[in-house]
Amino acid sequence: MSAALRRERPGPPVRMVHLGLGAFHRAHQAWYTQHADDGADWGIAAFTVRSPDAARVLDAQDGLYTIVTRAADGDTAELGTAIVAAHDGADLESLERYLSDPAVAVVTLTVTEAGYALDADGSPSARLRDDAEADRPATALGRLLRGFDARRRANAGPIAVVCCDNLPENGALLRGALLAVAAEPLRAWIERDVSVVGTSVDRITPAVTDELTAEVERLTGLRDAAPVATEPFSDWVLGGDFPAGRPRWESAGARFVDDLEPWERRKLRLLNGAHTLLALAGPPRGHRTVAEAIADPALRSAVEALWDEASATLPDGLDLPAYRSALLERFANPRIEHRLAQIAQDSLTKLRLRIVPVARHRLAEGASTSGCATAVAAWIAAERPDVAADAALADLDPALAADARFAAEVTDALARSAQAARAG
Repeated sequence: MSAALRRERPGPPVRMVHLGLGAFHRAHQAWYTQHADDGADWGIAAFTVRSPDAARVLDAQDGLYTIVTRAADGDTAELGTAIVAAHDGADLESLERYLSDPAVAVVTLTVTEAGYALDADGSPSARLRDDAEADRPATALGRLLRGFDARRRANAGPIAVVCCDNLPENGALLRGALLAVAAEPLRAWIERDVSVVGTSVDRITPAVTDELTAEVERLTGLRDAAPVATEPFSDWVLGGDFPAGRPRWESAGARFVDDLEPWERRKLRLLNGAHTLLALAGPPRGHRTVAEAIADPALRSAVEALWDEASATLPDGLDLPAYRSALLERFANPRIEHRLAQIAQDSLTKLRLRIVPVARHRLAEGASTSGCATAVAAWIAAERPDVAADAALADLDPALAADARFAAEVTDALARSAQAARAG
């Protein structure tokens, strides 16, 4: 009979708080924390944002879970131990208690692009502003502000908050949103005592399946209701200060740089941009996963065209040929079932962050935007099929809609897609 996952001894003390408990956090920031030289000194209290289910499951397992690393030549399993407490995001009292503790030095966030509740220009939405004033805030930033106010009132000292979502200049964006929404005296305290750290994060983490749960039991002999699957590759680049200390993540492979922005743009425009294109264009061609989609010659060609355009917007020194080659190898990994439907969520927001800036840059230079147009056309076909193309394009980005050349490229891409569908 398989054994249940339970701790045999106490975990590390809570010195980090995470908002957005999900598979990616457990395969990335928690993994780096566990593998740091001083990981035994850094426990994580993790909070969900939307559903409390993940917290309930992990709490029943003392925060433990299995990490299955899927390589082309086979799978390996290890126990994730850095999360020592899991809470429903609505548990504001626990969040305030942790952040009032001077020993807690770092907050990390993985709440998805849409989870920040920002408008298209990066400013706080009306929903976020209203939520920040609510008695029981429901947004990640509304709750974070509540926790920070508790820390301010407790005089618990400075703290670092690390944005780990795929947003351009994510640290500056998060800091701007917090300062725009916070009221005095909290606003002044954030300016003085909160260091917002920007990051570029990378590790493909597909959705959990019943097959994974069964495989974990076979590999380990343990019953795990919260396993995660991930790829061998991982990357974490950080830029910013940690006034109250941090784990030695660099000992686990993280990099600390003075200028993070080029690395953010490389990942956002190449990896994430290609993911969005494949997630929108793949299903109409019968593909369910990234590996299936990248094996399609037409989609591989579309990705290469997008990468050519995006690469031209990036500075030297980022080793783009090697990075692109590594991405193709990762996308083709047959053991990573990265479902296109999972990636396609919040596609409008993702297009605005990943594709629109490339298209604008290329149009300003009078250069080709066929790869960008293919991604936009795939979005219109998938999510705006009953809306005129020009109206859908205006909803995505008015500046692109006003450019006759780009609008024509999108129209041509839609026609090619429709023709291919009829031929298929």
